[in-house]
Amino acid sequence: MMNTDKGSKAYLFSIVLVAVIGGLLFGYDTAVISGAEKGLQAFFMGAQDFAYTDAVHGITSSSALIGCIIGSAISGFFASNLGRKRSLFVAGILFFLSALGSYNPEFIFFHHGVPSYSLLVAFNLYRVLGGIGVGLASAICPMYIAEIAPSNIRGTLVSWNQFAIIFGQLVVYFVNFLILGNNVNPVIDLVNGVNQIMNPEAAAWTIETGWRLMFVSEAVPAGLFALLVLFVPETPRYLAMCGSDEKALNVLARINGLTQAKAILAEIKATAHEKTERLFTYGWLVIFIGIMLSVFQQAVGINAVLYFAPRIFESMGMGNPMVQTVMMGVVNILFTLLAVFTVEKWGRKPLLISGSIGMAIGAFGVAMCNLVSGMPALVSVISIMVYSASFMFSWGPICWVLIAEIFPNTIRGAAVAIAVAFQWIFNFIVSSTFVPMYNMRLGEMGDKFGHMFAYALYGIICVVAALFVWKLVPETKGKTLEEMTQLWKKKSK
Repeated sequence: MMNTDKGSKAYLFSIVLVAVIGGLLFGYDTAVISGAEKGLQAFFMGAQDFAYTDAVHGITSSSALIGCIIGSAISGFFASNLGRKRSLFVAGILFFLSALGSYNPEFIFFHHGVPSYSLLVAFNLYRVLGGIGVGLASAICPMYIAEIAPSNIRGTLVSWNQFAIIFGQLVVYFVNFLILGNNVNPVIDLVNGVNQIMNPEAAAWTIETGWRLMFVSEAVPAGLFALLVLFVPETPRYLAMCGSDEKALNVLARINGLTQAKAILAEIKATAHEKTERLFTYGWLVIFIGIMLSVFQQAVGINAVLYFAPRIFESMGMGNPMVQTVMMGVVNILFTLLAVFTVEKWGRKPLLISGSIGMAIGAFGVAMCNLVSGMPALVSVISIMVYSASFMFSWGPICWVLIAEIFPNTIRGAAVAIAVAFQWIFNFIVSSTFVPMYNMRLGEMGDKFGHMFAYALYGIICVVAALFVWKLVPETKGKTLEEMTQLWKKKSK
């Protein structure tokens, strides 16, 4: 018989572990394209009914981001109407269907292995479908963890979601590497204004099969996630808002013990008289802060560095840019763990402010290396590492923590959806503007001007982000979600 005076940490951690797989799929789905895009490009270059240009390839490579924006925008509707648990199940099914569809976009309607414009549209629709799953998971996974976790360890548990995202990216890099094996990626060069495949015989397996296996590899964790979600409970906050007090109490008791569960449920009920309230019931400031946390997380430029790391290291004159990219991946994992183990000790604001300052130092360091001639390439590499590491212990995980816990219970679904949608919109803006900005040329500086300008701009945004956190963002360390509701209720009067 369960001890009703003491909750089960094993039960709590098993629930959180399932939710964290959603974060892993988030990282897996967004990074799988990095290994598959060359084979995919070469495959569609063989189409007879249209020209597969670099611009079309750029859209195809980033089409999942369109789905991410859609998924995050509708996550509030799903979270409020289906519940957190069933919304995660929907995300898992979308991941699974996208993996299968991207593997075999010819399914039913097209001849296998025959590239065409219609097939390209079908492939992109499958990628958008997966992106919707990413958008849902990116908003609802941290929300689910925040609503299930005790306040004293909530920040740590939500931070594990960010660790899972970064880990998912590393997993798919390794999986892609294993799938490629001794086969080679196609080399594509511009010859007389037209893209051509160099030595297609050597890359034939990658062009025909390799990219498909990379996409379908996601079906394994996606299927596991969808299955396991069926065995986790709905969050007690959502159950209480729906009037299912007995179910909410049972979940709270298994996690916190019966005595504490009754007190927590009473606190939840005091702030959740209705299932939902109007978005601006608690004033505009809380919504503005949530949106700007998302905007700054992307506007500091981190995804430009993560997506284009090999290109950046190559421009610095380093030998093998993939070595530095892998090193940066390891550094990212280590510094994300730093956040996981310090967020409840140091608090959210100190980590965000110190991370912003560290990023600014790293970004200005890269800008200075491009402004001052003769600087060793190693200084640029170290500056990039400082910049990336500072993000990983601050804005990477802590932004998700704050977005999950800063909003009042009754508007959390809608407010998180808006905040996360802004995150994906600015992800797209930063990712699509980085290469043109990075390659800008001016006078004798040449393209070094673009390198300097991009990082100087990101450094300035980092400073503004630190000031924003210092002045406007409340500390949520140790506060219950219901205490945050009371805080915004007072501020709105």
